[in-house]
Amino acid sequence: MRRSGALVIGVLVGLFVGAAFIRRRTAHAERADLYFEDGSMLSLSNGSPGADRLLPLARKIVSQARQA
Repeated sequence: MRRSGALVIGVLVGLFVGAAFIRRRTAHAERADLYFEDGSMLSLSNGSPGADRLLPLARKIVSQARQA
């Protein structure tokens, strides 16, 4: 009985640590999401083609919006 309880606690702790790691890793990733009229969406992240030109513009727009 004690082994199964320890196993459940170990699995829950492992899931929590894994979720925190994934969240921390993806929280700092920059990306730009483009939404189109037909309902489709394109997500550009650092290193993808087109993102090198689009992300600096997005940063500028966001900083100007925060100042206003």
